[in-house]
Amino acid sequence: MNFLNIINQLAEVDPDVLDRLDSRRAVFSSLGTVAKRSAMAATPALLASFFQKAYAGTNAGDPVEIFNYALTLELLESSFYTKVMASSQYAGTSAANQAAISQIAKHEASHVKLLQAVVTAVGGTPTTIPGFSSTVFATLTTFAAQLQIAQLLEDTGVRAYKGRAADIQALGVNSVTVSGVGAVNPLESALRIHSVEARHAAHIRYMRGQSPWPVNDGDLDAQYSSSYYGGATPESNTKQAGYDLSTANVITPGVTYSAKDAAAAFDEILTKSEVLALATPLIGA
Repeated sequence: MNFLNIINQLAEVDPDVLDRLDSRRAVFSSLGTVAKRSAMAATPALLASFFQKAYAGTNAGDPVEIFNYALTLELLESSFYTKVMASSQYAGTSAANQAAISQIAKHEASHVKLLQAVVTAVGGTPTTIPGFSSTVFATLTTFAAQLQIAQLLEDTGVRAYKGRAADIQALGVNSVTVSGVGAVNPLESALRIHSVEARHAAHIRYMRGQSPWPVNDGDLDAQYSSSYYGGATPESNTKQAGYDLSTANVITPGVTYSAKDAAAAFDEILTKSEVLALATPLIGA
């Protein structure tokens, strides 16, 4: 199997594929040249695991279910940011903070509109939810508290899209005609949304003075280690393809990475059941 060809094919629908394989982390920082990336691709077992981690999922199913699942997450996020912008906490924060939240809210609303159109195009009825729970939102009495929930939502979204990307690919639906948009590739659309969610997560974390990605020592990691940053394969995982990247010199001979860097090198997936367990308590009138 030609792994370089796979990378090229993925790059056609996901321009960030090489960054996604290193998941924006320091572990592959030494692989900055084409030659080094090609050398990495010559390790089939390890690279196969990288793809599984970057585009992992379960068995493919009903396209309506898959896209409505993604739509549920986007509706929850969109509702949350709408509530934030209507709050007194938002009104009292800086112009830069307001601009950032406003832009993220526009993205979420756009994602909702696109996914609703895709669900309709594949013969389904777009799901609806009451929105982000007003009861839960009322407990967020500061803008800082609102940003904490924003970080958890965005981090979850990144892992959730990875958990279903392979399902979308397995559907074999290469093009869907969306009213007012035209031909849309569902996998490409999902990966583009995933990329935007990752940027949202990074910026929210930046606003909070945190690392742009989970590093297992953030201020929320311990509090939510068994939920948002847990899962069957937690974010603290250092093993890929059976190798412990914190002890084995499997990337660059003679170089050993810390457990922190090895764990931070990959955003692990969250399964559908794990995501819904996190999202359901946040949904309400």
